[in-house]
Amino acid sequence: MAILKEFRDFAVKGNVIDLAVGVIIGAAFSKIVDSLVGDVIMPVIGKVVGSLDFSNLFVVLGSVPAGTPMALSDLKKAGVPVLAYGNFITVVVNFILLAWIIFLMVRAINRLRRQQEQDQAAAAAPPEPEDVRLLREIRDSLRAPR
Repeated sequence: MAILKEFRDFAVKGNVIDLAVGVIIGAAFSKIVDSLVGDVIMPVIGKVVGSLDFSNLFVVLGSVPAGTPMALSDLKKAGVPVLAYGNFITVVVNFILLAWIIFLMVRAINRLRRQQEQDQAAAAAPPEPEDVRLLREIRDSLRAPR
């Protein structure tokens, strides 16, 4: 029974709950980012650079049965061993673009946070006392050339 109590204590700690919430939010956010990359960014990059879909790049490692089309999906259906390196390249390129976009988003959010913290710090600063302000004015007038 001690192990069950220890597990319960572990499972209800704040860090575990925070991690679970983070995973759930991350999964939902993943769909948004996938759509952003696949539906917005990749078409623009494809228009500028050309097609970034390398998924049809492959090397046939076995014999191809007669009459089988040389498309990757047809070869896989026929059970032909295929080294499909193009799909890996596509996934790596998508990952790099996704990582870059997330980096830019986090960078922008951090910049907004810093600005908000600076604004709050400026608003929280107490106003300068009247006597200090008057003494500074006197000092500045004495320093001014005549």
